[in-house]
Amino acid sequence: MKGLLKSFVYAGNGILWCLKNERNMRAHFSLCVYMYAYLLCYDFFVVSKTQWAIILLVNALVFSLEIVNTAVEKAVDMVTVEKHPLAKISKDAAAGAVLVSAIFAVVIGIVILYQPQAFSAMFQYYKENIYMLFILAASLVVTFAFVLKGIPAKK
Repeated sequence: MKGLLKSFVYAGNGILWCLKNERNMRAHFSLCVYMYAYLLCYDFFVVSKTQWAIILLVNALVFSLEIVNTAVEKAVDMVTVEKHPLAKISKDAAAGAVLVSAIFAVVIGIVILYQPQAFSAMFQYYKENIYMLFILAASLVVTFAFVLKGIPAKK
């Protein structure tokens, strides 16, 4: 039982390392936070249980492949410091897997979440609650800094 718990701790450490050190992971994470916030906190969008399952699945796929891509990159970097065609292929293929999953996640998101009435309701909401628009803008600035700079290191 102790070994199982340790494996979860190690897995969590790997996920947190990726969030802290990988810009693309922070970008995926941030986009998901906004999407889930809108889906869970507001009633703008109509999403069925099946659609929820699909959204969760494609998000998990993108995150998983981003983590695998990081693992491949770090393993290749550990094995060789010189440029090698096979190292390039390994890194490019892993990055390609992330790209394919991210593109399909966006397409699936558009198919499920393209609801013009939801966007009209959002526009109306922000028009009536202008202070929330400023809060959104401020959160976007913080999120942009988080994605570009990451989490400041402890000194």
